[in-house]
Amino acid sequence: MKRITTANWQGSLKEGKGSLSTQSKILDKTNYSFKTRFEEGEKGTNPEELLAAAHAGCFTMSVASILDKKGLTPDKLDTKAILTLKGLDITDIHLSITGAVKGIDADAFAVIVKDAEGNCIISKALKVTITSESHLDA
Repeated sequence: MKRITTANWQGSLKEGKGSLSTQSKILDKTNYSFKTRFEEGEKGTNPEELLAAAHAGCFTMSVASILDKKGLTPDKLDTKAILTLKGLDITDIHLSITGAVKGIDADAFAVIVKDAEGNCIISKALKVTITSESHLDA
């Protein structure tokens, strides 16, 4: 399986702008620029935001997969990914997941979350510190 995306850029680094598109067309000439990457208030996305979104999605699906293998179906799983950028380095990503899952206690859920933290596809591809926390709704 291959996934294809395209990036277009025109102009200088600080004054130029670009667009990102995905094979699925969910992103279709989506704006990105120096301002959307390093300044507030500009509409558009940036590579770090997209990486965090991809990581949140992958991690959440990994938790769902592990639950499924244990015969458990979540009512909901909500993940927030916080990517830290210092200078030009991504230093870490923190994943916070809240789940509503019948038939499991908070300790067992936390074990599943830790498994997914290190084993989702995006986690394995990254070479930064990845941490997570879990919250189970009653």
